[in-house]
Amino acid sequence: MNYREKSLEKHYEWRGKIEVVPRVEVDSREKLSLAYTPGVAEPCLAIQKNPDLSFSLTRRWNTVPVITDGTAVLGLGDIGPEAGMPVMEGKCALFKAFGGVDAIPLCIRSKDVDEIVRTIELLAGSFGGINLEDISAPRCFEIERRLIEDLDIPVFHDDQHGTAVVMAAALLNALKLVGKKIESVRVVINGAGAAGISIGKYLLRLGVRDLILCDKSGMLCEGMAGMTVAQAEIAKVTNLQRVRGDLALAMKGADVFIGVSAAGCVSREMVKSMAARAIVFACANPTPEISREDALDAGAAVVGTGSSEKPNQINNVLVFPGLFRGALDVRAKKVSFEMMQAASRAIADCAGSELSFDKILPYAFDLSAHQAVAAAVSEAALKTGNVHK
Repeated sequence: MNYREKSLEKHYEWRGKIEVVPRVEVDSREKLSLAYTPGVAEPCLAIQKNPDLSFSLTRRWNTVPVITDGTAVLGLGDIGPEAGMPVMEGKCALFKAFGGVDAIPLCIRSKDVDEIVRTIELLAGSFGGINLEDISAPRCFEIERRLIEDLDIPVFHDDQHGTAVVMAAALLNALKLVGKKIESVRVVINGAGAAGISIGKYLLRLGVRDLILCDKSGMLCEGMAGMTVAQAEIAKVTNLQRVRGDLALAMKGADVFIGVSAAGCVSREMVKSMAARAIVFACANPTPEISREDALDAGAAVVGTGSSEKPNQINNVLVFPGLFRGALDVRAKKVSFEMMQAASRAIADCAGSELSFDKILPYAFDLSAHQAVAAAVSEAALKTGNVHK
């Protein structure tokens, strides 16, 4: 099937993938008076006295905006906020289908960090958490950092942390299959933007000791010219041998390759140069860094991609619905490392007895996986005291 052409046809038919449905009936004078005026004055006054009651007396507790400025939409780049709306609506549909979370697309007509932060801050009283989406680096780092500091509800940039959580889950299971330990493998990440840097930071906290990040200029190395602030920061704790060179050099002898970069940038020869029982996650969309078939032919033991048409799809739809479900259920203050780690391990565990070289993760539409993530995230938030009393 040509999914692009069919999707365009269906979008004309659907005219939107989400809608607002009332939770109460308003088909009589009595019911209208309870849901709206005059009865609604009483919950309004209760919230005026204690704004926290907005989580008990309104749907705020279960509502999350999916917010973009349209600057990094899927593999399409800076296409603008309105053009990003089909993706945001799709994410909202997944929030509801897999997590029971009410999500609203918000596409902001600005690329100014201050304007975006202020807009979200002004709207935050309507929501139980904030999901940032498809905002380009390096602005996304600053936007997220400031919102986490300023708001008392969870803030989560899915392109960074959702990708990191599911990538780690895939890696944990792939390492089981090839019989390697996370602390002993050498990992190369190609793509030093929002996703690549977040994956790198997260894997370091999970136990990876030998990690190299590459971008189009080659291996990131402390002191290298032309790096962004975020790249310079992670360069201090990666590539500890301070090796300089291109991606091909970085991949020689590596146990794991993670690609969040560009189509076709990895050759069969580069995979052949990796360590025995190598793991290759080529997740560029819509065309991966190397095809699954070529990576396997070149000797990779486990191959994952971003494609739903291939085995081992590594997709952050396994993360955000359950993560927000768990965070909202216990009124978490923020999304912590402990909560993300719990999500990674829950996703990995859900592969269970079906774990194999062609199935390293549960399927995205496996509701039990989303429920397991929610439960694990809630437990981690409660255990660490990361909740509002």
